[in-house]
Amino acid sequence: MSSSRSGYHHGDLAHALEAAAMQLLAEKPAGEISLREVARAADVSHNAPYHHFSDRRGLLKVLAERSMADLVAAVRMAIQAASDPASAVIEGGAAYIRYAVEHPNGFDVIYDPTVCIPGEPSETMAPLIAELEELLGAASVTAGLDGQSVTGVWGLVHGLGTLCAAGHFSLDDAFAASSDALTRMLPR
Repeated sequence: MSSSRSGYHHGDLAHALEAAAMQLLAEKPAGEISLREVARAADVSHNAPYHHFSDRRGLLKVLAERSMADLVAAVRMAIQAASDPASAVIEGGAAYIRYAVEHPNGFDVIYDPTVCIPGEPSETMAPLIAELEELLGAASVTAGLDGQSVTGVWGLVHGLGTLCAAGHFSLDDAFAASSDALTRMLPR
């Protein structure tokens, strides 16, 4: 018998568990989220998460993958909405920084090396990483930067986003610093 208030069967357990886990991630770091807590939040039995997640690390991987998909979508939308190549780099970078600040727990789990092991991404994470690299890279190259500068663009916006999310400076200051630095990097 289920300990859930809504009964034993659930129409879409995977979706309910992932939605509950993402809601918890909005409130606290991934490292503080347990499978039992996800079950409570989804209003299912405490064993239900094991039908979808192999273990707690499996839960964290899904949180990282869902968060990365959101980050990629934000950067893609910003780049596509830009009016010119230079603006695409600047706006894509701003979207990256904004995501880090507005979703700090999601941003942290994306880059947690115990969850997404560098050089060994999951089947779901690998294309997301490739798309983010392609978005930032294509925008940078289209704006006139060389291949090596693409790493600098990603490093710049990642560092600014991380520092801003940690409270070292305001979002406006991060945007201004990013815009200034990226503008200086672009050929004139």
